[in-house]
Amino acid sequence: MATIMKWATKAFRRAPWPPMCFPTSGFDTVRPSEVLDEERFKKFKQGQYYPANIGDVLVSKYQIVGKLGFGTTSTVWLARDLEGHRYVTLKIYTRDEDNQDEFEVYKQLNQGRSWHPGHAHVRKALDIFTIPSSGGNHPCLVQNPMWGSFRDLLYRNPNHRFTEDLLKPGLMQIFLALDYLHTECKLVHTDIKSDNILQEIEDKSILESFTQAELESPSHRKIVNGLPVYASRCFDLPKVFGRAVLSDFGSAVQGDEKRNHDAQPDVYRPPEVMLKTDWSYPVDIWNVGVMVWDLFEGRHLFHGNDPDGKGYSTRAHLAEVMGSLGPPPLDMLQRGKRSHEFFTNDGKWKQDIEIPTGVSLEQSEVFLEGRNKEMFIAFMRGMLQWRPEDRKTAKDLLQDPWLND
Repeated sequence: MATIMKWATKAFRRAPWPPMCFPTSGFDTVRPSEVLDEERFKKFKQGQYYPANIGDVLVSKYQIVGKLGFGTTSTVWLARDLEGHRYVTLKIYTRDEDNQDEFEVYKQLNQGRSWHPGHAHVRKALDIFTIPSSGGNHPCLVQNPMWGSFRDLLYRNPNHRFTEDLLKPGLMQIFLALDYLHTECKLVHTDIKSDNILQEIEDKSILESFTQAELESPSHRKIVNGLPVYASRCFDLPKVFGRAVLSDFGSAVQGDEKRNHDAQPDVYRPPEVMLKTDWSYPVDIWNVGVMVWDLFEGRHLFHGNDPDGKGYSTRAHLAEVMGSLGPPPLDMLQRGKRSHEFFTNDGKWKQDIEIPTGVSLEQSEVFLEGRNKEMFIAFMRGMLQWRPEDRKTAKDLLQDPWLND
C-alpha cells in the first residue's frame, strides 16, 4: 500500500516550470562613471558580492527574474520557484557572511504555534541554501515576495503621514506579530521601524507584470571588473494591499536572556539602552511608540542632535526624552551603568544641555482634538515609559481604546 501511495503522489505531482529565456541584448548599458547600486560599497570593491545574472537558475530550482534591491551585505532578487510554481525572493549575501545567528532565528520563527493570529504577520524563511563559489560561499535566504514598506507608503502620501484609518489596522497587525514573537518565539526584534514593516502581495498580477517588464525592457546594467551589476526594478502599485508583515530579523536576540549592549537605530533607542541597564522585550514596545509618532505626526519625536554640532549624542537624546516624559525615576537611574555620566546620585541632570520645554506629548501632538487626542496620548504613554516594566505588552496594546475606537 505504501508503495502504491508513493507512486500515486509522484504521478500527480506537477511537473516543474520550465526556465524562461530572458533577453541577453537590447538593454541599456550604464556609463562606467555612474555608480550603480551595490557598486558604492566596500565589499563590492573587494569582490564579495555574488555575480548573479537574470535568467540564472540556482540549485536547479530558483530562476532569477530581476533585481529588487541591495544592501551593504546582500542583493535581493525576484525569482521563480520552478518546483513550487510560485514567485519568491532571494536574498543573496556577500561571500562567507556569518548569518548563522540570523538563520537560527528564522528556524525559531517557524516553531511557534501556527494558529496564533500573529503567525501570519511575521516574515519567515521558506528555504535557506548556500551557493558555492571558488572565492567563498554565499548564503541565500528564500522568502515570500513583499511589496513596499510602511516607509514607502509614508512617502507616497503627499502629506507624508498616515491617517488614523491607515495607521490603526496596520498597528493591530504589528502588535499581533510582536505578541507572536515575544510569547511564542521568545525573541526580541530590536530593529522595528517603518522600513521593516512590509506589505504582503495579495495582487499576484504585479509579479507577472514585473516578469513581463524584464522580458520586454531588460534592466539597465554594467560590467565592473568582469562582474555584472544590475539596476533595481520596482513592483507596480497593487490594486489591493495585503496584510502588514514584520520583517528583517538580522538583529533579533533571545528575549529570556538579559543583556545591556547597544541596540537599535539611534533615535529609536529606549532609556534602558541609553543608560545601559538590562533590557528585553519592552525595547520593541518603545520602538513601536517612537515609530508611531513618525508615521502619524510626520516627524521624529526625538532627534538627539547635540548642540556641539557633532551629530547624535546620548545626552541630547536623554534631554529630549525628559522634555517629553518628565524626569526619570530614581530607581531606573540606579540600575544604569551609564547613569552617572548624565545624572547626580539623587537624580539631578548634570549635563550642560538644557531640557527642552513645551515639547510634552500633549503639546507636540497637532492633528487631534478633544477626547480623541486624550485617548491617543494615553495610547502613546502605554509604550513610552522610562521603566521598561511600566510599558504595556503587545497583547495589552491590542485592547487599547484608541486603537479600537
